[in-house]
Formats: sequence, structure tokens, C-alpha cells
Amino acid sequence: MKKISIHWFRNDLRINDNPSLNFAAENGKVIPIFIHDTVNNTQKEFNIGEASAWWLHYSLEALNKSLDEKVNFFSGDPFKIIKLLIKNYDIESVSWNRCYSPWEIKRDTEIKTYLKKNNIKVSTFNSSLLWEPWEILKHDNSPYKVFSPFYKKGCLKNHPGPRKVVKKIENIVLNDNVVESLDIKSLDLLPKHHWKDKLGQHWNIGEAAAMDKYIKFRDSGLLDYKQGRNFPAKENVSMLSPHIHFGEISPHQIWFDSKVLAPEKDIVHFHSELGWREFSYYLIYHFPHMCTENLNKQFDKFPWKMNTKYLKAWQQGKTGYPIVDAGMRELWETGYMHNRVRMIVASFLVKNLLIDWKIGLEWFNNCLCDSDLANNTASWQWTAGSGADAAPYFRIFNPILQGKKFDPDGSYTKKYVPELKHLPKKYLFEPWEADHIILTESGIDYGINYPKPIVSIAHSRDIALHAFEKIKK
Repeated sequence: MKKISIHWFRNDLRINDNPSLNFAAENGKVIPIFIHDTVNNTQKEFNIGEASAWWLHYSLEALNKSLDEKVNFFSGDPFKIIKLLIKNYDIESVSWNRCYSPWEIKRDTEIKTYLKKNNIKVSTFNSSLLWEPWEILKHDNSPYKVFSPFYKKGCLKNHPGPRKVVKKIENIVLNDNVVESLDIKSLDLLPKHHWKDKLGQHWNIGEAAAMDKYIKFRDSGLLDYKQGRNFPAKENVSMLSPHIHFGEISPHQIWFDSKVLAPEKDIVHFHSELGWREFSYYLIYHFPHMCTENLNKQFDKFPWKMNTKYLKAWQQGKTGYPIVDAGMRELWETGYMHNRVRMIVASFLVKNLLIDWKIGLEWFNNCLCDSDLANNTASWQWTAGSGADAAPYFRIFNPILQGKKFDPDGSYTKKYVPELKHLPKKYLFEPWEADHIILTESGIDYGINYPKPIVSIAHSRDIALHAFEKIKK
């Protein structure tokens, strides 16, 4: 009788460079499964957001098509579902690619223990990280908390390097669909409102689309990446983050393919951005409490202020600061935001509005197609000053200067804030400086069709710095 192996798809929704799928295929017939876990991610910080759930639905459709519609879908508790499959089918082994969030590690450990006790072979692999978090440690075996030594010394100097790309098995023998399987629609991933309809206008989803996106970036965006990546109107960002998050393409594929295709300074910088992703996963592995708490406990005393009026203005892109508003509207329109602009809008929320970073994280989690527990958590804590290798609290992004510097011709801002498209560039990032005649000629009824600033940058900065001085005592 042909041996049967289960490959459990998680954030590895691809056929190429998939170590677990290859392992299962080498051991006989494969039952590929995906389980929408509705049981173990009990904390709201761990829940999948609506934009990510939308992406996941269509990524699963693409994956299923690439495997001749033979992926089996389930919803519920993975422990119970895997136990049922083992009971009903002649399963010899179960394999998966590892996940790294605290709740997934706990769940997977329990399942692995059960399988071993019941004489089922279980194998796990690294599919989504260039370096395993437990392999990168300082000389005293403690984890790094600063990016530069983590990446330059721990990863590049003291480690043999990322694993090579795994070639896919051409003829995977797939088991017929199991009777317990659901269809993708039954996973109920799609949001109920029409927001999802406009997201589809901006993205192609799935493994083939991910590779096409990468090749386009490699061939046209990688050149001048080091400088160009800071300018949201330029094409020097890959926009691969949702594809990488769901594993439609692996960082290993990108790492090795991009090595010889641009000037060294651009490749080095692009690789360091992959390194920041690694650092985020590294942090939540070694400091899992930071997913829900301040890593720097000093910030537990910070006097955050919950102002629902300010929060709503920030969410809707109506703060009166054009670069902030452009970023928040880009997020709502596309499920994505340029990384430089993410830092600007995050700084504005936590340091000018004094709203807790966890509230910003929750909004990003719901609206970003690339919402990622590790990246989201580490980035928000970095901006707030409460995380590892955090930006100093006194580093407060000035949205006026940031707009002028990184969107000098205003093309990004005017794209997402069309009310200002006729305003002379001189006044674009501080429209309050324009007189009534200029505003009227530009079609702006100031305070009506475009809002006045909800706070003063200078005054709110002083308040934030004063609040920070208090928690230092």
C-alpha cells in the first residue's frame, strides 16, 4: 500500500521552495491540508484582520488551482482535525513549515507531542525565515536587542547563511480529496462589506503573481533602491510584503536571486530590509510578551490619551496634515502603505496625538493586506520608543518636513488627497500658509472640503516630550 503523508499548509502557500511539501511528496501520496484555526488565536492581537483574510481567501484559491483542486480545507481546532484525519486515513507522517508567533508555537508543540506519542512521524522545516531565531545569539547565549549587531554579527558573520532554495518535486502524487474537506467559501474569510471590492483593483494574488511582482521589482526597482525606497512616488519598493507574509514567495528565493542584479549598495540595503523582517520575528520569539505589552516596561507608566475624535480623523485621513492623510487613505484604498509613510503616520498617532501604539497596531492589523504580527508589533513599538532598538522618544517625525523631503513634487500626496491637487507645491504640506485667494483658486474651501490641522505640531511635540520626561523619573 502506498504510504500517505499529510502536508499542512500555513503561511507557505506555494509549490516552489517548500521544504515540507517536498518532504511529504518524497514519502508517498500526499494529503495537502489547510486549517483555518478558529480556536487557538484567542487574543485580539493575534486575530487575522479583514484585509489579510481577504488576501488569504484568494491566495488559497490560487494554491488550490496549482494543485489540481486537491487541497483540503478545514475550519476549527487543528489538533482535533489532525486527530480525525489520522483516525480515518492510513497516515504515516505529518509535516509542516514552522510558524513563530507565541500562540502558534504552543499549538504546534502540543500537536507534535501527540503525534510522536501515537507513532506518527512528524517533521517540521524552515520555510519563511532566513535564520532560525534560536540560532542567532550573543556570546553569552542571550538574544540581541539591537538590529545592527544582530544582523551584521549574528546573522552575516557568525552564521553559515540562509539555506539554499529547495527545488520542487515535479510529480507530486496527491491523494483524492478527503470527505471531511470543506470548500474555500466555507472558511468564511471574505469581509461582509464592499471594502474588499476595491482592494481587488490593486493586487494580483498567488504564487505566480508574487514571482511576477518580484521580477518586475528586480528588473526595474532594485537599481537605486537604497535612496529611492524612501520616496513613495518612486517604483523602488517591491510591494512584496503580503506575498512574503503568506508564503507565496520565500525570502530564500529573493535573497539568492537578487544577489547579482544591481549595484552592491542597493543589494546590501535590500537584503538588510529582509534582515529587519528577520529581526521582528526574532524579537517576538525571544520576547513573546511584546506582542501585547511594552517591551520597555518604563512605558507602562506613559500617560496615553484616548481621544476618539482624533483617532477617527487619523483613521479617515482627515488630520489636516497632507502626508499623514495621504498615507491613511492609501491604506484604506489599497490595503497597503509605503514604509516611509507608515513611520510618519505612526509617529503622528503616538507622539502628536498621544494615542497608545496598540490602538494603531489594531487598525493596521485590520487594514493591511500584509498584516504580520511580528512586523506590525516590532514596528509600532519601535516608533513608540517602547521596543527593542527603538527610535529615541524625542525623534518625532515632522509631517511637514517629511512631506517636503520625500514627496517633493507632491505626486503621492495629491494622488490620495485630490482636494489639494491644484494647490501650489509651495503650500502643499502646510496649506494654512496659503492666503484665501490662493486657496479659493485651488478649489479649497479650507476647513470644509479639507480639514484644518487637528493639533499643532510644535505644541503637541512639546506635550509628548514632557510626558516622556515624566516616565524617565
